[in-house]
Amino acid sequence: MHNKLIKYFSEIMILSDEESEAIAETMNIQQFKKGTILLKEGQISTEAYFVLEGCVRQYFLVDGEEKTNNFFTEEQWVISLNSFSKNSPSTHYMACCIDTVLVVGNREKEEDLYKRFPKLETISRKVMEKIFAEQQEIMASYTTDSPEQRYIKLLKSRPDLFQIIPQYQIASYLGIKPESLSRIKKRVTLKK
Repeated sequence: MHNKLIKYFSEIMILSDEESEAIAETMNIQQFKKGTILLKEGQISTEAYFVLEGCVRQYFLVDGEEKTNNFFTEEQWVISLNSFSKNSPSTHYMACCIDTVLVVGNREKEEDLYKRFPKLETISRKVMEKIFAEQQEIMASYTTDSPEQRYIKLLKSRPDLFQIIPQYQIASYLGIKPESLSRIKKRVTLKK
């Protein structure tokens, strides 16, 4: 299963056998049950995750209501960038939507690998750039797209989410109420 992470890194930059072995040796693979909270608002994030199987949801609590702002599925990184990099309290929650298998990493292991294999720091920077670009795209969508356009994009880019995520959480992610999502789904289906 750890081959997924090594394959992911190899697609960014070719790894030597020694680098691949070092990554495999330091990998901490853990299984989490549906509903497990990986990070709570106010906690300082000390870990980064790579999804091997399953799904993690990131959300905020606003006046007692959960506002979903991301889903992380297979071969995606789950990291509270601000909290992890600045050692500051998290402003959001991260929870497993279904039973999930993650590679769990921490800063100490990361720094050790960088010292031994400087190329891995370059790969890490490229990963962060990719994550940042994805986040920018999501934010831009909320500014430029209608809820229906966001729904269609999500349906095309991540159809798997509709099989595992409750409708109310998808609606929250799209920035609408569940009733609005039902109307949008009906409209889109009729247009086909």
